[in-house]
Amino acid sequence: MTIYLDYNATSPVLKPVADLVYKMMVEEYGNSGSRTHEFGSQAKKVVERARGQVALVIDADKSEVIFTSGATESNNIAILGIKQFGIENNKKHIITTRIEHKAVLEPIEHLAENGFDISYLEVSDSGVINVSDLEQLIREDTLLVSIMHVNNETGCIQPISEICEVLKLSEAYFHVDAAQSFGKLSEDLVNKRIDLISASGHKVYAPKGIGALVMRKRGFTKPPLKPLLFGGGQEKGLRPGTLPVQLIAGFGLACELGLKNAKKWQKHAFALKASLIAELDKMGAQYNGENTSPFVLNFSIPGMNSEAAMVVLKGIAALSNGSACTSNSYTPSHVLSSMGLDEDRINGSLRMSWGHLTEKLPLEQIMTQLSQLKL
Repeated sequence: MTIYLDYNATSPVLKPVADLVYKMMVEEYGNSGSRTHEFGSQAKKVVERARGQVALVIDADKSEVIFTSGATESNNIAILGIKQFGIENNKKHIITTRIEHKAVLEPIEHLAENGFDISYLEVSDSGVINVSDLEQLIREDTLLVSIMHVNNETGCIQPISEICEVLKLSEAYFHVDAAQSFGKLSEDLVNKRIDLISASGHKVYAPKGIGALVMRKRGFTKPPLKPLLFGGGQEKGLRPGTLPVQLIAGFGLACELGLKNAKKWQKHAFALKASLIAELDKMGAQYNGENTSPFVLNFSIPGMNSEAAMVVLKGIAALSNGSACTSNSYTPSHVLSSMGLDEDRINGSLRMSWGHLTEKLPLEQIMTQLSQLKL
């Protein structure tokens, strides 16, 4: 039986979450916008409960949580939604990195095409930014700093707390793409200096198609975002459309379970990662990135091609050699390229990612198959 080791692409839905989603689909299926009967009233209560469950993960107020279809939409609202404010206030400078997810890089490229000035923080082969570089780039007209928390390909954890310290004296809005950390490695996200946080349900054992954008208030003022879609006025007019109550309920429960079990799940993930590294060390593996999440390992074995490795591991382990969102593209990983890794190392890179549902790794089978490629 093939073991699933691609949790960074998507996670399985926990049974209690799936049961709740099913119940909301077939029994309590009201529209939360229907105010004339009890089905709508109950649906609204469910949505507000979930809003609170999501907010609690990062110690936010539930009024600061906007439900979206996932982190991609949340990223787009956070970045493109602040465009008009930037234009009106002559703040058209944005700081980001070259290792962001495409859902951040492409909206920012769109702003660049519309007259915004973009500064990119460089990373070394560590995959982690130098905070002092950020300090040098901040200007009076800096509108937005957008830096992901945990990289989806390498698992590198950016120094969010240090970044918040640097930004204390700046009015720039700070956006964090937390798709890979929300509900799993959320401690740094509690920092009140983070204005905007993007989260995705299917990375934390909830269904696909649901996520959130947390918009923290500064005092009593919320971030000055404008909607990208119009019609209906749901989610305070920022994200119109009928709310998928069943998905929201599932996301809320997944967040509650994640918050409750975070330490235990992290400990289990660390143990799995250590066991894998111990075996890969014997093959001379190179590890791509430093300060990485316990839930993922990106590595290259000298002389081994990743495509060939995935072929020999078929039927044993389901893994990847990059982001699922760009898997139709055969261009080299923009993340690993930005880290300055050589072509052979990039072409040989593999990503294994797991969760608490991964009881153990089939290390003997994996290493036996990979060793065939070393002959």
